[in-house]
Amino acid sequence: MSADKSFLGKGWGFPPTFHRVGKGIAVAMVEEDEDIKQSLNILFSTRKGERLFHNYGSDLRAMVFDDLTESTITDLKNAIERAVLFHEMRIELLSTEINLDTIKDGRIVITLDYRVRTTNNRHNMVYPFYITEGTNLKSS
Repeated sequence: MSADKSFLGKGWGFPPTFHRVGKGIAVAMVEEDEDIKQSLNILFSTRKGERLFHNYGSDLRAMVFDDLTESTITDLKNAIERAVLFHEMRIELLSTEINLDTIKDGRIVITLDYRVRTTNNRHNMVYPFYITEGTNLKSS
């Protein structure tokens, strides 16, 4: 089982934090399922071209100012599915749901249901997508 879990990876926590170890300092690490969740958060919040690997990221931020139509919701789902397919091979995306209940607060809630390929464990993740971030919009 340990060999299977090694595929899930280990990496820096995000945002990076540091702690003392003896006389030195070490970066806080995350591993296994938490590493996958943090990787997904980074993937969805990164624009393509923003990092050294230019194809890494998603098109979610490009849709922030789009009119919220059925077509836009489909585009959001497709952007998520493409990003996971090409950049997070450790999981199989089972479903993607877009919840508009908090749209008046400037937020769309994206729920992912996925299976970790090596362990066959199912997980879900909620990603809040803020469509009015950095504005002075007030809900009526």
